[in-house]
Amino acid sequence: MVDSLVIIPTYNEIENIERIIKNVFSLQRNFHILVIDDNSPDGTASRVKELQLEYEKQLFILEREGKLGLGTAYIVGFKWALDHTYEYIFEMDADFSHNPNDLIRLYNCCAKGTSDIAIGSRYVTGVNVVNWPMSRVLLSWIASRYVRFITGMDIYDTTAGFICYKRAVLEKINLEKIKFVGYAFQIEMKFKAYLLKFKIKEVPVIFTDRTRGNSKMSKGIISEAIFGVITMKFKSLFSRYEI
Repeated sequence: MVDSLVIIPTYNEIENIERIIKNVFSLQRNFHILVIDDNSPDGTASRVKELQLEYEKQLFILEREGKLGLGTAYIVGFKWALDHTYEYIFEMDADFSHNPNDLIRLYNCCAKGTSDIAIGSRYVTGVNVVNWPMSRVLLSWIASRYVRFITGMDIYDTTAGFICYKRAVLEKINLEKIKFVGYAFQIEMKFKAYLLKFKIKEVPVIFTDRTRGNSKMSKGIISEAIFGVITMKFKSLFSRYEI
């Protein structure tokens, strides 16, 4: 029985999707993959469906009607995972910014260690980012420091999106109450797990910027992260804050 599911949200990832799927399935440990596609006009979903013939009962896809946001994609994937028998649920990008080989390290951190959440961290041992312009490195690093200061979490890479969750974490967090849809979603999930006193560990990884396709970063996403964190922390000071 395969106990691990890798959730990969996609929007226009036709240049990467086949390679990332085949990379994950070539690992020495067995993982299943769930692709959440937001109606990519470039045919990403169609290519995944073709690959399902090759990877029967290993590769799954959920298609949505439009571009609804990273956070909502993961929430859909989490619910799907919980409806099945997976004990370890992963977040991973389709663009190879996250090295598929590191899935095993994140898995071991939770399955063989004592952690409830393993974060593939760019900043826990310095700055491990490749191919980003210095301005973006600084923006990301400062954002993580800012979030760490506001929330009080002892996490260096608070905006990381390469994560392994134990099933128990996702069962405990009320997924219906997650408010953010962009990169602030990653912060909110970590913050709620932190408030619930789950054990979170950062595993150092090297983050490599995409070489194919286009980034989905926008000013709206950055604004949500900056101002949403203050709102989230303020609400958490009251007993009615819903986790």
